[in-house]
Amino acid sequence: MELYGRVRRAVRVEGRSERAIALEFGISRETVRKMLRYAVPPGYQRQQPVKRPKLGPWLGAIDAILEEDKRRPARQRHTAKRIFERLRAEYAFSGGYTIVKDYVRTQRLRSQEMFVPLAHAPGEALVVVAGVERKAHYLAMDLPHSDDGFVAAFPAETTEAFLEGHVRAFAYFDGVPTRILYDNTKIAVARILGDGQREKTRAFSELQSYYLFAEKFGRPAKGNDKGKVEGLVGYVRRNFMVPVPRVNSWDELNAHGRIHIQQHA
Repeated sequence: MELYGRVRRAVRVEGRSERAIALEFGISRETVRKMLRYAVPPGYQRQQPVKRPKLGPWLGAIDAILEEDKRRPARQRHTAKRIFERLRAEYAFSGGYTIVKDYVRTQRLRSQEMFVPLAHAPGEALVVVAGVERKAHYLAMDLPHSDDGFVAAFPAETTEAFLEGHVRAFAYFDGVPTRILYDNTKIAVARILGDGQREKTRAFSELQSYYLFAEKFGRPAKGNDKGKVEGLVGYVRRNFMVPVPRVNSWDELNAHGRIHIQQHA
C-alpha cells in the first residue's frame, strides 16, 4: 500500500515521468498508470478529477506576483481576488476566478508545512454532551507560516477520528500542505524500525496516497520537534475547555472550538 503513495507522489507532485518511476521501482508502466488512476488498490473506486481549463500563458505572471509578495508585509500581499483582477486588467485574462484561486492556494501551500500533534493525555478533556459527562479527544493542527490553526474534538481517539480530522482540517485550510510533521501515534505508525524509519499503518498510507502529502515524524519524546503547535494545544486546553463546555452535540462543540481558534489566529 505504501508503494502506491510513493509512486503517485513522484508523478503527481514531483513531476517525474512514468517511465522513470517504472524503472526506479521495478514495475511496469501499465502498473504505474493503474496506481495513478487509483489512490488505493482497486476495491476502492473514485472518480477521475474534474478537468479544469489551463491558465497557460498567465502562470508566469501569477508566479511573479506571488514571488514578489514574499518580500512584502503580510497585510500588503495579494489576495487571489486581487491577482484575478490584475490578470483581467493588465494581462487580458478572460478566464474565471475559481481557477486562479485554486492555483494561488496550491502555490502558497507548497511552501508551507503543517505540524500535527495527535495529543494523547495533553489532548484530553472533560466535556458535557447532551447532559452526559464525556472525555473529549482532540486533534490540533497548525500552519506556522500563515499562523492559522485547526482543532476538532472526538469522543474517542480512533483511526476513524484521525482520518475525519484530516478531512475537516484540509477543508478548513482550503488545501493540503506539501509536508506534514506528526508525532508517533500508533494510528499512523505501526512500529519504529531499528534505523529510525517508520512502518506506517495501512490507514495512514491510504490517507497519504489520496492526498499526496509527504510525511515527517518527530523524534520520540521530543516535544520541541513539533514547534509552535504545542502552543496551540495549550491555548485549546485553557480556552476551549475552560470552563467545561456544555453542548448538545459534538458538532456544536466543534463549532464552539472553531470560533476560539479564529479569534486566536
